[in-house]
Amino acid sequence: MATTDKASTRDRLLDAAADLFYSEGVSVGIEALCRTAGVSKRSMYQLFAGKDEVLAASLERRIPLYEEQLSPAAAAAADATPRERILRVFERMEYFSTLPEYRGCPFLAALVELKDPEHPASVVAGAAKDRLEATFRAEAELGGARDARLLARQLMLVFDGASARAGSRIETLDDGLATTTVTLLLDAAGVG
Repeated sequence: MATTDKASTRDRLLDAAADLFYSEGVSVGIEALCRTAGVSKRSMYQLFAGKDEVLAASLERRIPLYEEQLSPAAAAAADATPRERILRVFERMEYFSTLPEYRGCPFLAALVELKDPEHPASVVAGAAKDRLEATFRAEAELGGARDARLLARQLMLVFDGASARAGSRIETLDDGLATTTVTLLLDAAGVG
């Protein structure tokens, strides 16, 4: 029974952390986190060494959903071209950017706010961003890009820039601005 209680407490902390850190930023304090999760600080410290560890674990837990949201459905992915799969990532980002709760890429936000590449949450966030770049590079290679590495870097710049601008409500992406920009990059790189 204690294991179930601990898992439940851990889940509540990680859910609260994901929500608070995404909506309010990583500066949210332990008191607010524990209050939102409905757990005591003592319980939190029994499960995690501190807020840094909670933040890292909450980001790690977000990766599968993040990747699933940006990926095309499995059936569509099998029939899609590399170009279509790349564009699909940006179409999905554009869609999510129209939702009122959208605040941009949670991994980019953590990296920007923390400014410390050695922070446990920065390591997790950096790995998530590296995986997206590797996906772009693999698709670019499959699509015949002249320089797949460069194209992947360019796609990350568009993704992160569009995500940050839409997340801060500076820009709206409901007009297909990101996919239009990516289409031009794909054309220039020779990805058919």
